[in-house]
Amino acid sequence: MFNKHAIKRNACQLFGGQAKCGYDWWWHSFTARHEKTGEEKAFFIEYFLCNPALGGETPIFGQLPENKEKVLRPSYLMVKAGTWGENAVQLHRFFGWKKIDVSFKTPFYVQADDCYCTETEMRGSVRIDGEESKMHPEWMCQAGEMKWSLSIDKKVAYNVGYGASTLFRKMQLFEMFWHAEGMKTAYTGEVIFNGEKYLVEPETCYGYADKNWGKNFTSPWVWLSSNNLTSKITGKKLENSVFDIGGGAPKIGPIRLKGKLLSAYYHEGKCYEFNFSKFWTFVRTKFDCQETETQIIWHVEQKTWRKKMVTDITCEKKDMLLVNYEAPTGEKRHNRLWNGGNGKGTVKLYKGKKLIDEVICENVGCEYGEYDKEGE
Repeated sequence: MFNKHAIKRNACQLFGGQAKCGYDWWWHSFTARHEKTGEEKAFFIEYFLCNPALGGETPIFGQLPENKEKVLRPSYLMVKAGTWGENAVQLHRFFGWKKIDVSFKTPFYVQADDCYCTETEMRGSVRIDGEESKMHPEWMCQAGEMKWSLSIDKKVAYNVGYGASTLFRKMQLFEMFWHAEGMKTAYTGEVIFNGEKYLVEPETCYGYADKNWGKNFTSPWVWLSSNNLTSKITGKKLENSVFDIGGGAPKIGPIRLKGKLLSAYYHEGKCYEFNFSKFWTFVRTKFDCQETETQIIWHVEQKTWRKKMVTDITCEKKDMLLVNYEAPTGEKRHNRLWNGGNGKGTVKLYKGKKLIDEVICENVGCEYGEYDKEGE
């Protein structure tokens, strides 16, 4: 049973060694509709913390040439916001650690100026003009303006179990941890993007919320999730279902585990999990991610002794972003990390050889990237 909420895992994890070389972020994605036209648009908002023990009054950017020369690691809160599809854009706003208020207790909160996030609400704003984005490549973003005010209701969780247990978190064994407190999340509120208002409603937002933290990023990096699902067998919308797939090659200390994904499928109230850390279920995983001229394509097959899940998702590159992060070491390791929210495809679920359901997936959150060779 993976649908166990664990807000202690959602608390800030930047203690011990990760305070000097670590990141922690809270990710949110959802679909909204234009106030006047009803046009559907997918958005994302993230609060990304990096290296608190190294911070000061102003943000430290690892990508600045002078900081690279001095081997200075980055330190800041980065508020990342943006949209996929037409006019896809990522916008970054940075704060030095002395301008940030963070609670390490449960429930968590992060606040800097008008940017605020906790388990049940978030608000904030970011504005970057064209000249600023050109003058500051270290900001790793484009130009635009976005403001948001949203309530958050996390309906279904993906608690990965041992991989993010208290012991593993305290020992900081994994290079990258993952917890999805709200793999199905109902958002309510509004977003103003480039002067246009979009309304966010619980029934049609297809919302998602998770967090990652650690000392570095995995490669390959795979993520797929959707709760806008329709059964091909019955033709009905699945109102109480969501799937979530993440991972790639997790690293425990110096050991990299290749070809490992964590997956959960909450199908109309029943839990189906494919989790390599639960070794007694004998999970076997095959996945293939391809980049064509126009698309990113994911194919994932996972089996246990009795269950099987086959996932095929496609997203148009014109609707995606090459999303930017710098690692807490100061390197920008992922330079082709494709990220989108408009994926489409199917998921087939089997028990033995019997097909339980085949669903059409829409509004799929999706990600794929591998390190450049120099970043390995």
